[in-house]
Amino acid sequence: MNHDQLEGKWKQVKGKFKQKYGKLTDNDLTYSEGKFEEMLGRLQEKTGKTKEELKEEIDNW
Repeated sequence: MNHDQLEGKWKQVKGKFKQKYGKLTDNDLTYSEGKFEEMLGRLQEKTGKTKEELKEEIDNW
């Protein structure tokens, strides 16, 4: 899945991430255009997962 597809799918699954990882805030899950990698970095810090693991999780939802 390419970067644009991940960004598009993210809009659909961010609520599921909030449910699964209760410590995530709206700020953690929000990104402005071109800042998807930055948002993934914040998710890495909060979840302890790698960017690849997070991208795979998004892809699987």
